[in-house]
Amino acid sequence: MNLVIARPEGLYCPAGDFYIDPWRPVERAVITHGHSDHARWGHAHYLAAEPCLGILKARLGHINVQGLPYGQTLEHHGVKLSFHPAGHVLGSAQVRLEVNGEVWVASGDYKTQYDPTCLPFEPVRCDTFITESTFGLPIYRWQDPTELFDQVNAWWRANAAQGRPSVLYCYAFGKAQRILASIDASIGPLIMHGAIEPLNRMYREQGVVLPETRYAGDVEDRTLAKTGLILAPPSASGSTWLRRFPDYAEAFASGWMQVRGNRRRRGIERGFALSDHADWPGLNWAIEQTGAQNVYVTHGATDVLVRYLRDKGLNAQIFKTEYGDEDDTPPASDDAASPAEDAS
Repeated sequence: MNLVIARPEGLYCPAGDFYIDPWRPVERAVITHGHSDHARWGHAHYLAAEPCLGILKARLGHINVQGLPYGQTLEHHGVKLSFHPAGHVLGSAQVRLEVNGEVWVASGDYKTQYDPTCLPFEPVRCDTFITESTFGLPIYRWQDPTELFDQVNAWWRANAAQGRPSVLYCYAFGKAQRILASIDASIGPLIMHGAIEPLNRMYREQGVVLPETRYAGDVEDRTLAKTGLILAPPSASGSTWLRRFPDYAEAFASGWMQVRGNRRRRGIERGFALSDHADWPGLNWAIEQTGAQNVYVTHGATDVLVRYLRDKGLNAQIFKTEYGDEDDTPPASDDAASPAEDAS
């Protein structure tokens, strides 16, 4: 039995008559997390993990949404559905589906590294696993987070000693908060782009501990910025918004920084390979932990991962989807973007 099939609207569960992260408007949408490529406006009914509700309402406005606590089962048309932490961003979830003892799990986006701002990835045993593969190439192997944030701190500290503002480009939802929760806030003030500060408040409302931050528009004393860490979305790169920070140093936090050429193409002085997606070892560990013999691979390096899994004896196939990747949005040259944009 195929509990999930690919349709033009998205990944569809025929038995339950609902979609998982559909990219076209549908009657019933089950949402794995709040990034805009997975949570889109226009569905009649939404279902998501409870910690995701605040993000969805803030980003999508007035929607008909129901929350389900992690691990709690809801039965719909004979399909038992539950959400389980994905470790991607606040409120992110895997979707477990069960019909007549057969279990499928749709991962959404996930990571296996430690992140103090969201619950860790929870392996869920299943017969069939639908996995992302954003960084599904063997070259992607993340550094230990403690070592990486030591490098971020050292870069910031060196700039502060020279009186240079440190502009770190990162995605507004998830990446920015992970950085804030992990860096040494004693080095200097933390100054936020307008796309990031509202999301910081939402994280704090959910009980996530973040250091004190300042909205850039409220910082009138420009001398504060000389020792500050300024978090901004990639679209701020090259924009007029940056004129308030003379002689700034800039860096980019993204998994794509693992490849040196990506940093050169973006014209960035420094790159930190920090991702909210699983690397190659993480993907393979997660798949192994599920015990699934059938694996569907979505968005990313699908061909490589499928071949590798088939060589290991698994029944692996590709699910073609329209998911983008908030870790793969190139810096734009436009001015300040709105808080609702993932790569703003």
